[in-house]
Amino acid sequence: MANRIPWPIPLRYTAFIISLLGLAVTLPAWAMGAPFWPVPLFAALVALGTWDLRQRSRTLRRNYPILAHFRYCMEGIGPEIRQYFVQSDTEERPFSREQRSAVYQRAKNILDKKPFGSVMDMYAEGYEWINPSLAPSKPNHDAMTVKVGSERRHPYRVSLLNISAMSFGALSGNAIEALNLGARRGGFYHDTGEGGISRHHLQGGDLVWEIGSGYFGCRDQEGNFDPNTFVENAARPEVKMIEVKLSQGAKPGHGGILPGAKVTAEIAAARGVPIGEDVVSPASHPAFSTPLEMMHFIARLRVLADDKPVGIKLAIGHPWEWFGMVKAMLESDILPDFIVVDGGEGGTGASPLEFINRLGMPLVEALSLVHSTLVGANLRHRIRLAGAGKLTSAFHIARTLALGADWCNAGRGFMFSLGCIQAMNCHSGRCPSGVATQDPRRSRHLDVADKSERVYHYHRNTLEALAEMLSAAGLERPADLGPGHVMRRVSRHQVCSYAELYPVLAPGELLRHLPDQPLYQRYWEESRANSFQPAQVVELLQRA
Repeated sequence: MANRIPWPIPLRYTAFIISLLGLAVTLPAWAMGAPFWPVPLFAALVALGTWDLRQRSRTLRRNYPILAHFRYCMEGIGPEIRQYFVQSDTEERPFSREQRSAVYQRAKNILDKKPFGSVMDMYAEGYEWINPSLAPSKPNHDAMTVKVGSERRHPYRVSLLNISAMSFGALSGNAIEALNLGARRGGFYHDTGEGGISRHHLQGGDLVWEIGSGYFGCRDQEGNFDPNTFVENAARPEVKMIEVKLSQGAKPGHGGILPGAKVTAEIAAARGVPIGEDVVSPASHPAFSTPLEMMHFIARLRVLADDKPVGIKLAIGHPWEWFGMVKAMLESDILPDFIVVDGGEGGTGASPLEFINRLGMPLVEALSLVHSTLVGANLRHRIRLAGAGKLTSAFHIARTLALGADWCNAGRGFMFSLGCIQAMNCHSGRCPSGVATQDPRRSRHLDVADKSERVYHYHRNTLEALAEMLSAAGLERPADLGPGHVMRRVSRHQVCSYAELYPVLAPGELLRHLPDQPLYQRYWEESRANSFQPAQVVELLQRA
């Protein structure tokens, strides 16, 4: 097949170009005696399209002059066609228009008050809330950080809301810059994602450098971990913590390949790979294969990073694997400084449908298990916990903190603040908002200065809403939140607190006896520090 000749003018400008041609035809035709009414019509459309191209606050209008207004009209007169998909094996259920609008309002610093009470069905199964107090406290807007790595030479103070891992390559350079500038102004961190540290990340915002199985930014020519290049990037003043990604919620246990056609000079520089060649990310880390080896790898990174905090990120799957990691911590006395628990509902730009919908433990259950196990092993006071997975509101953060997290990471909410409209084209490169694309013709219209302000406002306004929620519940600090503060309707006639639904082990209980809970009864004794496989499987392999 012959190569296609690229169209010199993008088709998304069709309406604007037709308007220009219409004005060019009707104006002289009117001078020759034709009717006048088409002239002001086309002139108005040309003026509208010109305004769309020149304004900087809405990327969609810059990318789709005139056409974007048809979408705004549809939003104004009724629900969007794709407001909700029926959740099934073959369809993803995106956020509703109302949920996105709440983020947009906070990002734009618009009053987010609503009339006529709740729009939620409070008697529906699954409805959740926080009980208010008759003795509310004074809102404390200064207690919104937590210290990580108290024993390290370079501890870091983490905001309760931060930007979750999204790589350059998945997001455009302008989107990365806007996120980083917003993080710099707001005093929160920006997780690089596993795609490495690009020039777009270096706008002055704090970074958490995520290292995945491809070791981008710290790999040799064969794709193995390279300590020399790791030291170079870890020594950057912007890098405050190191995060070893074991798995992510949207596609746990799944590697990946970046086709050579997408490996541009910028992406190659950030990832430390050759330009134009396929890049493979293995499903597991080559640097370790057992929980004990993982702990020693963490200790090695900590030394190479001049004692900056080093943690891990994972989606919980087989319980015995997580229990094996805890036993490795107990046996080696090497602990990660923090653990980020990524729920199975976490997002990604591209993943098999089965992985999105049917692999990975949801955040609530996963975080509860991790927190409870660390408490039972008497390790919780030495390790900080974070939660991630569809967290966009102050209530989502409060619920996650109540389950044991010290802070939260969000990807979706910050993408909405950049102008993402959930067009579901992240994997195609045709993102209409210029957020999830490497097409410079689309991404250049995302105004970095304007969108960084929205990132900052979304973060600030969400944490202010969290402080007011805590105040209404009679609590002074986020650390005062517990599972007993969050209620859930389990049926139309039954309500339970999270303390009843997700009980926590007593401090040190795992060190004294086997807890009377099914997961621990089944898998704790079977787990091993020297293998991710349970004892029975290890014995069978040894016999073979």
